[in-house]
Amino acid sequence: MRTILVIDDETGITQVIEEALRMVGYEVEVACNGSDGIRKFDSHPFDLVITDICMPGINGNSVASHIRSASNGTTPIIGISGTPWMLENDDFDMVLAKPFPLEVLIASVQQLPSAGSDPLPC
Repeated sequence: MRTILVIDDETGITQVIEEALRMVGYEVEVACNGSDGIRKFDSHPFDLVITDICMPGINGNSVASHIRSASNGTTPIIGISGTPWMLENDDFDMVLAKPFPLEVLIASVQQLPSAGSDPLPC
C-alpha cells in the first residue's frame, strides 16, 4: 500500500482528497498547514506529497523546497492551488489548478512512479 501526505489549510479539501484516495487503496495522512506537513514528512516516509501552494505561514513552495533538500528528497510532489501562477520553484512534479476533478487527481497520483507503481483498481 502506498502512503500519501496531503497538506492543505482547508479542511474540506483535505477530507475530500483523503476519502477519494482511500477509496482507491491508498493510505493517507493529513496535515493542516505547511509546518505540520514538514513535521510529518520528516517523521514518516511517504511515497507522495500533495500540498496546497497558498497557505498561511509555511506555504507549499517552502514545503516543496524542504522536501527536495531532505535525504528522501526524490519523493514526488503534486502542488494544488487556485493560484498556480504563484509557484516560485520547479520542485513540483505536477501542479493541478483548483478546482480539479477527483478523477484527474487519482490519475495523476497513479501516473507518478513512486506513488503509482502498483496500479490500483478504480
